[in-house]
Amino acid sequence: MGAIVNTLAVIAGGVIGLFFSKGIKEKYQHTIMQALGLSTIFIGLGGALEKILLIKQHALSSHGSLLIAISLVLGALIGEFFDIEYQFERLGKWLKAKAKSNDSKFTEAFVSTSLTVCIGAMAIVGSIQDGLVHDPSMLYTKSLLDFIIVIVFASTLGIGSIFAALPILVLEGSLTLFAGALNGILTTTVINNMVMVGNILIVGVGVNLMEAYHIKVANLLPALIIAIPLTYLL
Repeated sequence: MGAIVNTLAVIAGGVIGLFFSKGIKEKYQHTIMQALGLSTIFIGLGGALEKILLIKQHALSSHGSLLIAISLVLGALIGEFFDIEYQFERLGKWLKAKAKSNDSKFTEAFVSTSLTVCIGAMAIVGSIQDGLVHDPSMLYTKSLLDFIIVIVFASTLGIGSIFAALPILVLEGSLTLFAGALNGILTTTVINNMVMVGNILIVGVGVNLMEAYHIKVANLLPALIIAIPLTYLL
């Protein structure tokens, strides 16, 4: 039920966000986008630093730098080879055509919102927890957070944000269904490393929302998978 509730929360947040978007004047939208981007950057940084920084013998230390670098580089090579960013955009354009929308920001809204709500810690850990011990509580909490996040995204970026419900359902649903098969592979350390890399990708989403520079975050998504074997190798 966790994935289903999260999907419905994204849809509900998107609908409410669209209602509020009608009252936001165009001159405010750029500044709101920058505020949203800045918030997303710090959400990603906070999640990444939580896994990178450790306290050992009353001293602050860090770990995982090599794993992060290798995961992102190899992930970028794979992502560029398959051009995942382009595939995301194609999906966004297809959904836009099916929705018969004239919103110029539809694809941007779909991609940015999908990446933000799909690759965080709670999506991965919560789905596995729901599948293994049938405890959807973490996904219920995530649903509430996503509900608020998507309200903000939809009010600024438009109707495309609602369609982030599709990848949420596919990703979280798949992880929940196959959690038993993945139980021996996705150890606590592996999950922590995936979360660490995932939060760095969220920082990239935030940078894109600032509209100062574009990072092909979708092309870096394979880094999440690369982090699994690297955890055992390193």
